[in-house]
Amino acid sequence: MSTATEPTAHTSTDTVVRVERGHADAEELAAVTAVLLARAAATQHLTAPPAPRRSTAGWRRLERTPGFRAPHSWQG
Repeated sequence: MSTATEPTAHTSTDTVVRVERGHADAEELAAVTAVLLARAAATQHLTAPPAPRRSTAGWRRLERTPGFRAPHSWQG
């Protein structure tokens, strides 16, 4: 196992996985990464296709309504 002062061959400033406590070996990090990638790939296939879009608007134009509504009408 390498210490913190030894430079490693795969040093990168962009870290994807960070160990908060303890010391993880390369094999342990590879196993965790494989599990996370497998779960991420599985959830992409489970997403439902988008709902079809409506061809008509969900509202009505006021100028296309009849000219008069009674004040006691339920249509407001």
